Amino acid sequence: MMPGTTASTAIRRTPPLPWLRERGMGGSILVAAISSAFGAILLSATGFIGAMLRANPYIGDSETLAAVLVIMSFLLIGVAVYVASIVTANTFATVIAGRTRRIALLRLIGASARSQREEVGRQGLVVGVIGAGIGLASGTLASWAAVVLATRLLGLDGVDYAVLQPVLVIPAVVVALTTWAAAWAGSRRVLTVTPLQALGGSVEASHDAVARRGGRNGVAITLFAIGAALLAGGIVLGLLSPLGVVVAFFGGVFSFTGLALGATLVMPPVLRLVGHLFGQSATARLAAENALRYPERSSRMAIGVVMGVTLVTMFAVALETVKAVMIASGDGEAPAEMTTLVDTFAAIMMGLVAVSAVIAAVGLVNLLTIGVVQRRRELGLLRALGVSTGQVRRMVLLEAAHITIAATVTGLVLGIAYGWAGAQSLLGSVAVPPSWSAPTLVAPAVPWLPVVIIVGATAVLTLVAAVVPTRLATRVAPVEALAD
Repeated sequence: MMPGTTASTAIRRTPPLPWLRERGMGGSILVAAISSAFGAILLSATGFIGAMLRANPYIGDSETLAAVLVIMSFLLIGVAVYVASIVTANTFATVIAGRTRRIALLRLIGASARSQREEVGRQGLVVGVIGAGIGLASGTLASWAAVVLATRLLGLDGVDYAVLQPVLVIPAVVVALTTWAAAWAGSRRVLTVTPLQALGGSVEASHDAVARRGGRNGVAITLFAIGAALLAGGIVLGLLSPLGVVVAFFGGVFSFTGLALGATLVMPPVLRLVGHLFGQSATARLAAENALRYPERSSRMAIGVVMGVTLVTMFAVALETVKAVMIASGDGEAPAEMTTLVDTFAAIMMGLVAVSAVIAAVGLVNLLTIGVVQRRRELGLLRALGVSTGQVRRMVLLEAAHITIAATVTGLVLGIAYGWAGAQSLLGSVAVPPSWSAPTLVAPAVPWLPVVIIVGATAVLTLVAAVVPTRLATRVAPVEALAD
């Protein structure tokens, strides 16, 4: 065989994008795919519900209900885009943090900061495009199957709805661009670290470094305050017009964005309280300290779960509060047709927003796994000091439990507040027969069955999320880890 042939064969066997094999990239593609599919399914479901309502002779000509549907469509698109933005940004930021050592070495031997940022940006765009394309195809296919199945099972032969619509491309485009922007933003902090500081391993901001970020923390507090004011204003405006929900929606976006940016201020106190529940054993104390020592990493893991729990709780509370508003406006009773419609809508929407829990689970597994890889030297030192394999396994499991429990509690509180604000601002001014009384102001209605399911799902998520990280942690050989 000629040398040229051997070289060409080797070139052909070299993967075109070898960096895609790095740990975390597959998870990033999966998160982007789920996010894109989530958006496509949400848009298809909203369109199909609209077609169902238009075909219903009882409510098909209702201008108020049509306006509510348009508003809900807008809100669901916003939710899909927002879920994609937060999850992909956090996942890729963690991946970039794990590559600090290699980037710093390249800078040390002459690579410029600009070239490194451009490379990271290109990789983020490729990951986003691949994941978004997979998600768009799978989400469209799943939507088509669901529409066909629902039409047959519910006998909706008179409902005409085409699944293939140009609007489905919007979530995919947003996910791709968001992943690229997240990669670019993630590289900004990494490239400010000097090469000599970063050669020791991955860089995560310590508690003291996070506390000194006055600018970011100030922006987070300001956004949260603006969001809270808009939420209150939306509820008040909702007593006059259903458009109050638009104001409340932006209030939710601003307040949750402030929470996401200031997660390092909010989550550590919650994590500290949860840590006391696990006792004072050496393993429990190590797990608690690991969660608090690097609040940025812990908060990044927790915020995805917070978002998933918040979304599920928000829709459950909102739909239950809608019933309470109708009952209060109807003088103790609500039309049977409207109640049936709300229950059908609730079943569909709860199934859809449950996808956000899957996104959170994938993100948590990915981030925990990357975190264990980044802490290879630390785990090796613990093993060298006499910590057993079982203790390391329990420590990683307790860290996952810390994060999921703290995130669940935070998400439940936020979900109840957002769900009540959304329902009240949307229907507070809508009169319902037979008494047609309006405006209506009710207390939050909390459906306890979904809350129990969320708590149970949290326990399952903790176990599932810890499987791969614990396996990796127990495979760390002390000598090899300390030699890295």
